[in-house]
Amino acid sequence: MKRKFLTFLTFILMLVTASFAKKVHTIGDSTMAPYDETATVTRGWGMYFGQFLTHGWTSVNYAKGGRDSRGGYQELWQTAKKNVQAGDYVLIQFAHNDEKLGGMDRDEVYDYYISKGMTAEASSLDSRGTYPSTTYKEWLGKIVDEVLALEAHPVLVGAACRAYFSAGKIRRNGRHDLGDSFSRLTANGILEKQSVPASDHLMDYTWHMEQLAKEKGIPFVNLTEATAQLYESYGETKCLDYLFDGQGSTHFNTTGAVLVARKCAELMKEQGIMAEDITLPTELSITPLTGDFGEAYMGQTLQKEFTLNGFGLQPAEGTVRITASEGITLSFDQKTWKESLQADYSASTLVKSFFAQLTLTEPGEKTGIITIHQGEATIEIPVVANAITLEGGTEVKAYWRLEKDDNYELTGPATVIDQSFEQMYVQRYSNPNAKTVWPEWTGYDASRKMQRDLLEGDNWPADEIDDNPTRYIQWGISPAAGMELKIDEISLFVAGCGGNGMCCHIYYSTDNFETRTTIYEHKKMPANNPQYVEAKPVITLKGDQQLLVRVYPWYNGAATGKTICLSDLTIHGMAVDTTTGVTTAETSHVVDTQYYSLDGKQLQQRQRGLNVVRQQMTDGSCVTKKQIY
Repeated sequence: MKRKFLTFLTFILMLVTASFAKKVHTIGDSTMAPYDETATVTRGWGMYFGQFLTHGWTSVNYAKGGRDSRGGYQELWQTAKKNVQAGDYVLIQFAHNDEKLGGMDRDEVYDYYISKGMTAEASSLDSRGTYPSTTYKEWLGKIVDEVLALEAHPVLVGAACRAYFSAGKIRRNGRHDLGDSFSRLTANGILEKQSVPASDHLMDYTWHMEQLAKEKGIPFVNLTEATAQLYESYGETKCLDYLFDGQGSTHFNTTGAVLVARKCAELMKEQGIMAEDITLPTELSITPLTGDFGEAYMGQTLQKEFTLNGFGLQPAEGTVRITASEGITLSFDQKTWKESLQADYSASTLVKSFFAQLTLTEPGEKTGIITIHQGEATIEIPVVANAITLEGGTEVKAYWRLEKDDNYELTGPATVIDQSFEQMYVQRYSNPNAKTVWPEWTGYDASRKMQRDLLEGDNWPADEIDDNPTRYIQWGISPAAGMELKIDEISLFVAGCGGNGMCCHIYYSTDNFETRTTIYEHKKMPANNPQYVEAKPVITLKGDQQLLVRVYPWYNGAATGKTICLSDLTIHGMAVDTTTGVTTAETSHVVDTQYYSLDGKQLQQRQRGLNVVRQQMTDGSCVTKKQIY
C-alpha cells in the first residue's frame, strides 16, 4: 500500500514544534564536524546523528576540524553551553588532534622551550597537543563538569579510528594509542620514538577517556573499537574506497559518516543511553526530511544533498527510483543532471547520496516535491526556496588586489577591516612562477603578481591533516553608521607555490567565528595554478556586526618555504539606510550600468571574466573600471 511519510502539513508542524525539541549537542573534531556539501565530498558523522533520533529530539553539531580537547573546551564548548538546557545530551569526541607533538602536552613543551631560551622553537610550536593521562583528561573533565552543572547529560565517545591497516587489522596508532612510537618531554629534552608494550595503556587516549568516564560516573561509548571492527569487516581496499573521502585515512565520505553515526546510535541504545529516543530504522529513510534550500538571489542555482539509508530492506535486492516535480533536477555526481534517478541496492542495504538542483527564475517562494519510490512504498520530500532581489541601496565593494601591498579600494558606505595574520606573514609579492596558468577568462598572464604568504618559522609540520585553528589570514567588512549592509558576493584567487601539497579551507562568519560557513576546500592544490573561489551568500549585517573572511592553509607533509598565494579578494553588496530603507539623499548611487569587452565592444550583459564596467551615477558622473565576474 502506498505510504506518504511527509507532507507539507507535517513539514509545517515540524517547524512549529522545532523550538520545543530536546537536543543532542555534538562536540568534537573534523571526523564529527559539519561540511558544506557544495565545497567538498568530506562528511562528519555528527552531520547524520540526528536521523537516528525519534521525533521531539534534534541534533546540533558544534564540531570543527583541527580541534583538540583543549580547543574543545576553550572554543567549542564555550559556544555550545549557551544553548544547552537541562535534560539535553552532549556527545564529546576528541583524540585525533590531541595526538599532535607525539603525545606530549603543548603547553608543557612551550614552557620548556621558553625556559631554555629557545624562542624560535616555542613560537613555531603547534597550538594543539595533550598528554593522555593528564591534560587530555583534564580538558575533557572540564567539559563534563560544566555539562553536569547545567543538569544535562554528558556522554564521552571514543574517537573514530583512522584507517591505518597492517595485515588486515587497524594498527595501534589508528586506534589512538601511540604506544608504539611517542615523544616524551624530560628535564634534559625531548625523547622521540619511545614505546611501551601493547598491554600498557600509557599513551592510549581512548583508554584514558574510559577511565575518566568511570571516575565521573558517566557513560562511555567505545566508538574507537566499533569503527576498528567496521573497517576490518570491509578490508583495507574496500574500506578506503567505500567509507572515506579519497584524501587519506581519516575523513569520511557520506557513506562512512552515516555508518559511523548509526554505529554510535546503536551502541548508545545497547547501553541504555537514550534507549527510548534512538531509532534504528530497517526500512528506507531519507536525510534530511525536508528540502529547505533557504534564500538566494534571483537567477542563482541552488543545490542540496540528500542521503538514502536502508538497512534490512525487502526484497534483499532491488532498485529505488527518485523523481522530482518540474523545475527540479537530480544528480548522483553533481555533473550529470536528470529528471529522475535509479539507485540499485543489494544485501538489503542502501546508503546513497543524491543532489537536487533548482534555479530561482522568479521572485518569491518556489516549492516542489521530490519522491522516493521503493516498490509500492513512497516517501515525499517537500522542497522550498525563496528568491530575493537586491535593490534600493548603494553599491558597496571592498577590493584587495594583493599584487604589491595589502591596500584596498572601497566603494560605498562601509567600514573595512584590514587584512591581518595569525601565525602567518607576507613573504613577498611576486608571480607564483613563470609557468603560472590563470583561468583563460581573466586575461591575466604569468607576470601577474600575487601575495605569497608563509607560516611563521617557514616550516610546515609533517603531521597536519586539517587546518590549524590558530593559523589564518583574515579580512572583513562592516556597515557604515546608520546603514545595513547586504552582502551578495565573496570572491578571490588562491594558489599554492613551490609544490603540489598546499591545502586550504576558506570560511566566512558573521559571529566572530563561533559558527562559520565554508566557501572553499582544496587539498593538494596543483602548484602555480590560481583557483577562482566565488560564493554568493545572502548576508545582512546590522549595527556593529562584521563579516570576516579567513583562509586557513596547511601543507601535505613536512616542507620548507612553500607559500599560499592570494589575489583579487572582493566583498560586494548593497548598503541601505536603516530608517528609510533607501540610500541617503546626499549619497550618489548607480542608475545605469553598461558592460564592455576589453576591446571596447558593448555587451548585452556582463560576461564571466574581466569586463570594462561603466556606471552612470545619480550626481551625473560616470565611473569606468575593470572588474572580474
